[in-house]
Amino acid sequence: MVFFTFPEDARWNVELDAVEFTVLLGEYQGTVRVHRRVFQRMLDQSPTPERCLEAFHLQRTRFELSVERKLRRRQLTDDGNVEINGRDLRERDPRPVTRVDRVCALETR
Repeated sequence: MVFFTFPEDARWNVELDAVEFTVLLGEYQGTVRVHRRVFQRMLDQSPTPERCLEAFHLQRTRFELSVERKLRRRQLTDDGNVEINGRDLRERDPRPVTRVDRVCALETR
C-alpha cells in the first residue's frame, strides 16, 4: 500500500508567488506549488499571500488529493516536484462502478 505524507509546512514563496508544501512518498520528497492565480478562482477577494494560505488550509484535503493523483500519474515538473493548477482541482477521481454499487443503487429506487 502506498502512503503519502504531508507535513504541516505550508508557506508562501515570495519569488514564485505561490503556496508551497512538502509531500513525502517512501524515499521521495517533493515540493508542491500552487500559484496565486489558482487561488483567484477560489477566493471572492484579492488573493493575498495570507488569503491563499488560509484557503489552502481550509481545502487542504482537496489539494492533497490532487497531489496524489499527479504523483500516481508521474506528472512531475522538470525538477521533480509537483505543480497544481486549476484544472487539477476541478478534476474528480472517477471511481469505477462496481457490482455492489449497482445492486445498492437498484435497491434504493
